[in-house]
Amino acid sequence: MLKSKHPNMAATPNKQEPVFELIRSMSKAEKRNFKLYATRLAGNQEAKFLTLFDCLDSLDEYDEKRILQRCPIKKEQLPNMKAHLYKQILVSIRLLDVQRTVPMQLREQIDFARILFDKGLYRQSSKLLDKAAELALTNEQYTMAIDIVEMQKKIETLNISRGILSKSESLSRLAGTMCDKIVRINDLSNISMQLYGLYLKLGYTRTQKDIDLIIQVYGQKLAKYEACDEGELSFTERFFLYQANAWYNYILHNLLLCYKYVCRWISLFDEHPHMKQLMYDAYLRGYSRLLDSLFLLRSHKRFVSTLRAFEKEIGEIGNISDNARMIALQILYTNRINNYFREGLFSDGIKIIPEVEEFIRNYSNQLDLHHRMVLYYKIACLYFGNGNYGPCMEYLKRIISTRDPQIRRDLQCYARILNLICSYESGIDYNIDYQIRSVYVFLVKMNDMQQVQLEMMRFLKRLNTIYAGDLKEEFRKLYEILKPYEQHPYERRTFYYLDVLSWLQSKVEGIPVAEVIRRRFLSENK
Repeated sequence: MLKSKHPNMAATPNKQEPVFELIRSMSKAEKRNFKLYATRLAGNQEAKFLTLFDCLDSLDEYDEKRILQRCPIKKEQLPNMKAHLYKQILVSIRLLDVQRTVPMQLREQIDFARILFDKGLYRQSSKLLDKAAELALTNEQYTMAIDIVEMQKKIETLNISRGILSKSESLSRLAGTMCDKIVRINDLSNISMQLYGLYLKLGYTRTQKDIDLIIQVYGQKLAKYEACDEGELSFTERFFLYQANAWYNYILHNLLLCYKYVCRWISLFDEHPHMKQLMYDAYLRGYSRLLDSLFLLRSHKRFVSTLRAFEKEIGEIGNISDNARMIALQILYTNRINNYFREGLFSDGIKIIPEVEEFIRNYSNQLDLHHRMVLYYKIACLYFGNGNYGPCMEYLKRIISTRDPQIRRDLQCYARILNLICSYESGIDYNIDYQIRSVYVFLVKMNDMQQVQLEMMRFLKRLNTIYAGDLKEEFRKLYEILKPYEQHPYERRTFYYLDVLSWLQSKVEGIPVAEVIRRRFLSENK
């Protein structure tokens, strides 16, 4: 299994100390390489920053007082020493990674070609640029390819290649072609990024107005590219086209179409392994959308086989960046929890929570708020399904206390609703009326009050006034009211977040919610 690279990382490194953050993110190989690099530098100054490096590396959290006690550095020297150390670490990592990443190789080749040009060694420079151009085009690094072509054109103006007919014309045509590709890639990547931004802010479409607006704004833009012959599009153009379409259909609840485009997304990388290596984080994100689509489509056998394929994929990874490792682990834990949830094995699921918590701590700086909130909500649902309402509410509070209302409004809303249910289930309902009013105001403020939420809020408000003997019948009535909404074009979104129907059924039958979900799973997967 792919494991965290930083098992002893502090939970909350000081974000105001970039050099400390950088050192905490380094692998053992990178640290070893830095020390070799530093020892080759002569002078007392370098010895000091190496001492500073060792000191910072030994700390669990940034402590300036301890640093000054242990290092032969005056307080007024420390800011400059930290800045110097920061730069030298980046230089050493760049030297280590330059042959591993195509963009860094290209930047190095462009720099070398410029040095040769400035020395008047034009033919050497041109030869180097020809090789760099081939590498750039093979890996679709069009922006850098433009820089290369511009340098080649500069050499041509000096008539260095007098014997090569029409080279300047071919360079001009190539520059024009690449500019067209860059424009299309930029347009498609903007569409994809905007749709992803909408999802981060709102989640799935909530009303017909939302649906009409997204279709009007983005549907027409995507239709333009759908009309193109895909054989004429580059890898990068096709990737952003599939990614944008996946997000477009995901937000609109068109899960089958989302699945279709995500399959194309994954297949595209499988057909171009060198691009998978170059854009591995994008490949992983494709797997995330694929697994999520299968989970929501309740295609359990495909979900499990895809999850196993993903585990095999990341288990065979050799050298992987910190960013890709973090993405892979986040996807892995999210979908393992989803699997426990779908199978109704909540007691098994809560056993991995300490491991997930360790992952969140280890990657506290890299893991964005959105993905932390998702994991908190998934963990809360595991505890709820297992009947552990206290821990469930603790994780929900982490979401509810989020200060940014623009991030995952949907999760913030449903966390509050689930918290109300937990309050009732745990008997902490002495101020339930106040809680309900507070949640109601929040839902209205976030423009997230739909019929399903409204019916649930009405019911929860009446709960304390219902006689014990009438409870089962009232739960049954609410079940019958909500059940038709399960297939509603946009009301069904509630059931993506809350399996409220299983909870209601458990109350009617007087059995744990885990038993209801497990029974349904076995029935669907005979």
